This record gives sequence, C-alpha cells and structure tokens, in this order.
Amino acid sequence: MSVGFFLPPAQAATYLVLPFFNVSKNSNLDWIGESLAESVREALASEGLMALDRDNRIEAYSRLSLRPYALLTKASVVKIGQELDAELVIFGQYEVKAVPDSPVKSLGSLEIKARVLDLKHVKQGPEFHEVGALEDLAALQEHLAWQTLRYLKPATAPSEAEFQQRHPAVRVDAVENYTRGLLASNADDKHRFFTQAAHLDAHYSLPDFELGRLLWGKREYSSAAEWFQKVSPGDVHYHEANFFLGLCRYHTGDFTGAEAAFQMVARVVPLSEVYNNLAAAESRASIVPAAVDNFRKALEGDSSDPVYQFNLGYALWRAGSFTAAAERFHAVLAHDADDAVAALLLERCEKRSGPRPGDSQTEGLERLKTNYEESAYWQLKAVLQPDKP
Repeated sequence: MSVGFFLPPAQAATYLVLPFFNVSKNSNLDWIGESLAESVREALASEGLMALDRDNRIEAYSRLSLRPYALLTKASVVKIGQELDAELVIFGQYEVKAVPDSPVKSLGSLEIKARVLDLKHVKQGPEFHEVGALEDLAALQEHLAWQTLRYLKPATAPSEAEFQQRHPAVRVDAVENYTRGLLASNADDKHRFFTQAAHLDAHYSLPDFELGRLLWGKREYSSAAEWFQKVSPGDVHYHEANFFLGLCRYHTGDFTGAEAAFQMVARVVPLSEVYNNLAAAESRASIVPAAVDNFRKALEGDSSDPVYQFNLGYALWRAGSFTAAAERFHAVLAHDADDAVAALLLERCEKRSGPRPGDSQTEGLERLKTNYEESAYWQLKAVLQPDKP
C-alpha cells in the first residue's frame, strides 16, 4: 500500500477493543463478548479512529498464550496493548440474568461494564455502564460505542441522535448469527451463520460483506458481487466492499462496472492499489489515455512495486510510447529476471512493434492488486492532516 508520500515517524493514536468477559456461568453466551468488542471497534473505525482489527487482536492473544474469553487482569490488558502498540485499550465484562417475574417474555437482563485504559499516559479512564434487556443488545452496544467515542473525541463526536442514525439497531438474533459466523472455524459454518444473519435483518450489512468475502475466496465472482453490492454506505466496510465489487466485475468481464466501482473508491481512498485496478479496468475497456494516467498515479505511490511498473509499461506500449515503456520493463526485469511476459514486451519495445489484433500473447495482460489497506491510509492522513475530518 502507498498513497504517494512519505510516512513520517509519528503515528496516529491507535485503539484496541478486547472481547468482554462473560461473568454469567453460561458459556453459550460468550458470543456477546465478541459482539460488544466488534460493535465498539467498528463504530470507532467508522468515525475515523484507528481501531485495530480483530485479526491483530487474535494474533496477540496467541503470541501471549491467552485464552480468548479469559478474565484478564489489568497486567494482561497492558501486555496485549503493548504487544499491538495500542495507546488506549477498551475492555470490560457483562452478565446476563433471568427475569422471572417479567410480564413480557424476555431473553434476560444484560448488564455491561466497560473501561478505558490509557497506556500512553498510564491512567485509568472512565467506566461505562449499560443495563437493559438482552433482546436490545444492538441498542445497548451502540450506546456504549457512542459513549466511548464521545470520551475519545469530545470535540468532534456526533450527537447521540446522529450516531444512532448512522448505526441503526439490529435484531439480536441477527447480531448473534453474525458474531457466531465470525467465531466459526470453518467456511461452511461461517456461510450458514452469515446467511442467516443477512436474512433475519435485511438492513444489517455486516454479514453481507462477510458473505461477499467468503464467495470471493471461492472465486464465485458473480455471487460475491451480489453481496458486496448490498453493503450500505454507512458500513465501515463500504469502500472495501466496492473495491472487491470492482474485482468481481473485472473477473466476470464487466469492465465498465469495475471501472465505476474503483472510481468511487478512488475518490475517497486514493490508494495505489485502487488506482492500479481502476486503470486495469480502463485499459480493458480500451480507455488507454485514462489508464496510462491512473497507472502512473499507482506507480507514484510506490515506485518500487513491479506490478505498477509492469502495468504502466504495458499501457505505454499499447499507446505506442516504446522508449518510456521499455524503461518500465527494464525495472520489472531488474526485480524478476524470469518475468517472461515483461521480457517479451521489452523485445517488442526495442523492435518498436506495437499491439497486433488477435495476438493472444499480448492481450489482457494487466496485473491486479487484491490487497486493500484502507486503515493505513486513514492513519497516514491522521498524521499528516490531524485537524481535518
């Protein structure tokens, strides 16, 4: 990933949200702790804070030999935060109690306690407290997320009404299935849980994104595209979903649709990989001048990447700029002397021989990027432009 300028040594503040500990004796409710952590993390990320993702946290637990749902001491919380270079850690516990005398059938009463630990300044932050019916889990955890955000960004946090509008409440059974999908260890179980979550609440787009990713991994591009298209603009994964939507459309031959998806992402998250794939779609749609410009933008972001070198060379060769193209292919071969395609195109450049209609050896050679590192972009922007939203 690169966005075209140098990353200074300073870093934007990073936040870590840990799974909440289940004080109840029912281990079947452990999923709630994961749901609380993910809802707070996603809410912080959607508001521009650098919240470390779930994979980072899982890896840290593994390195420190900690069980995922163990009751953590303050020392353990500090160790996890230090392992991931987090400045603030959000953690807590919850308890579910039966409501025997309730006139309305209830799944139980849920009590949540959350704390913020400031590792940078070595001080304890406030404790947040939520109590309500378990069936109102979505509303409770969103209110918890808003309180946390208001503490972390008091000057710029949205009002509670605005926050609720951006993060509407979801059915508790949909939340449960989504979270169990995250926790599942195999793809079939994940697919089953995510599908159930999506069907239970059509406005809940987190499972849509995960289903798209599962199907993308199976190279079922048409089906994956259908799920990626359902991800709502308010979802923290919205731009990533459109990045993969563009890839899915590209692989199914819809280059105009791919171009539109990548163009939308590029306007907000101008990553090199986005410009590269946008240019590849433009190239396949025979919009050669635009492709050259966008391949150049990708290369400006990371001048050492051989994929960007190759693609710009390929676009220049197609445009008849043989000398400039040859420079790019020389750079590719300096990185990998066995790149037979780059060697072939370099030979064509030296002979000043352009594209030939129907030549399968030189058609459709654009190289795509499948990595998407939006969080790194926002972190860089936070460092370089700390006062801008």
